[in-house]
Amino acid sequence: MSYAVPPTRTAAVVQQLRKEILSGDLPAGTVIKDAALAARLGVSITPVREAIAQLSVEGLIDIAPNRTRQVTQVTQKKALELIDVMSVLACAGFEWGVENLTAAHIDLMRQRQQEFVEALRAGNLLAAGAAGGDFGSIVITASGNRELQSMVDLVRSRAMRTAPLIAESLWTTVIEAHDDILRQLETGNTQAATARHRKMYVDYRALAEVELFGPVDYPTKRVPRLA
Repeated sequence: MSYAVPPTRTAAVVQQLRKEILSGDLPAGTVIKDAALAARLGVSITPVREAIAQLSVEGLIDIAPNRTRQVTQVTQKKALELIDVMSVLACAGFEWGVENLTAAHIDLMRQRQQEFVEALRAGNLLAAGAAGGDFGSIVITASGNRELQSMVDLVRSRAMRTAPLIAESLWTTVIEAHDDILRQLETGNTQAATARHRKMYVDYRALAEVELFGPVDYPTKRVPRLA
């Protein structure tokens, strides 16, 4: 197992399983068997079961009434619902935190935007999702509301399940919006930055409804082709 060990074995298993699910190494519908997984990761059954329970809360693993565990199927309805929830939470956080942003915050947002674009160019969707998420989290952190941030983190983890399905036009929409937001913040126009952030979610939602899913429910992974 080639990853840095977190504080507990359960956290280690959660981290590894989450990575495999979000990257598509464990496709939707894959049945998770405790004993086989424990043997593969070199841990006992207990941390595996605890990790599965945690990932079930995050919406990445479904536990059926008969106790069968499988990687959650991603449907268009679920994906759009997650976008709607993320929009409400993220826009509230942006509005609450934008007036508290300092030059250091904006510099950090610019850095995360660069990392976001570079990760997309490299086809690293997990790194792109993390950097893109951090862009907005910097503003939420500035609001001082830790509970809101924890809720956003939870929804983002579930929303990242759709990352392999995201078309290039959707990533481009986010990149352009982030660039516009940074320009508005650099001129001190927080009202315009907030409006542009809100519009980003409106535009993303409209495009996602049309482009996020093809004729099959879980199409082949698509990697953005950025210049």
